[in-house]
Amino acid sequence: MSKRAWLILADGHLRERNAKTAHGVLRYSRDDVVAVLDRDHAGRDIAEVMPELRRSAPIVASVAEALVLEPTSLLLGVATPGGWMPPEWRTWILEAIDSGLEIVNGLHTMLNDDPELLARAAERGVRLWDVRQPPADIPLFSGKSLTIPQRVVATVGSDCAVGKKTTAIEIAAAGRASGVATEFIATGQTGVLIAGKGIAIDRVIADFLSGAAEKLVLDAEPDSEVLVVEGQGSLWHPAYAGVTLGLLHGTAPEVLVLCHHAGREHIEEPPYTRLPALEEMISTYEQMAATVRPAKVACISLHCGHLGTEGARAAVAEMEERTGLPTGDVWSGDGPKLWDAVSEAL
Repeated sequence: MSKRAWLILADGHLRERNAKTAHGVLRYSRDDVVAVLDRDHAGRDIAEVMPELRRSAPIVASVAEALVLEPTSLLLGVATPGGWMPPEWRTWILEAIDSGLEIVNGLHTMLNDDPELLARAAERGVRLWDVRQPPADIPLFSGKSLTIPQRVVATVGSDCAVGKKTTAIEIAAAGRASGVATEFIATGQTGVLIAGKGIAIDRVIADFLSGAAEKLVLDAEPDSEVLVVEGQGSLWHPAYAGVTLGLLHGTAPEVLVLCHHAGREHIEEPPYTRLPALEEMISTYEQMAATVRPAKVACISLHCGHLGTEGARAAVAEMEERTGLPTGDVWSGDGPKLWDAVSEAL
């Protein structure tokens, strides 16, 4: 399929962080979005409900209501903890299959493992795309990522949902705007949907995780000059630290960008691990990266969306004074500032 026309399913979660797949596609996808399915806000426009996503699309209450807008694909736009599927979505998925829509799924629950959905899709000639399903040809880590001609930058985080993907996309865009061939390297389901390629590395068998990360940079476009790798998880999140470390080692970055949610003192999910000072985080990430290749944190991407304009400016200024590192809020347009810091570090 060349260009999709999305119907994005985010019912009951639209304004929650769990809808980050929907949010990412709405903000950054080059495909069309014909409608968003969410009964809580039906009858409104996404531009009214979430103007920060910079997209206009009607919000509908059912698949049937959206069909007149001629979608080609139904996107399951929620990333629930552990990847479970809301059971009430099943009726909508079956309805969409019967209507000939491709079903695109970023959850850990695989549609292609569901006999009923698989049989119905086969009857209707519909594709079920499980975005998190990794390729079959992932090798072990070899160290070849140290030999590629491109320069590698990686976003790392203090926690989940602090802006690693958004920061990587915005820095890559700023790099391209400056005349450098800069490529966003997708490592999660939403990033894959935006970039059109990549590997959701959180589904890769542990021994092959750093190999999958290495494969991503080895498979980059040959004319790219700088690769900006989307980070995952956090070294301080017990559930995802292994993914964070495997990605850090496999891509062998030369420069790091630390992403942090302003004011956050502990991770957002159980067991609510307390976060160390950012100075300690910087040192730890640099030590962990050095296992494969030395890399310094060049700047800090500070998520300030909850602070308002003046609060965000104050938080950015305070962080710069505290750490001595260039700091910016990419949601307020600071992508070019962070790119300048990365470029100088490279």
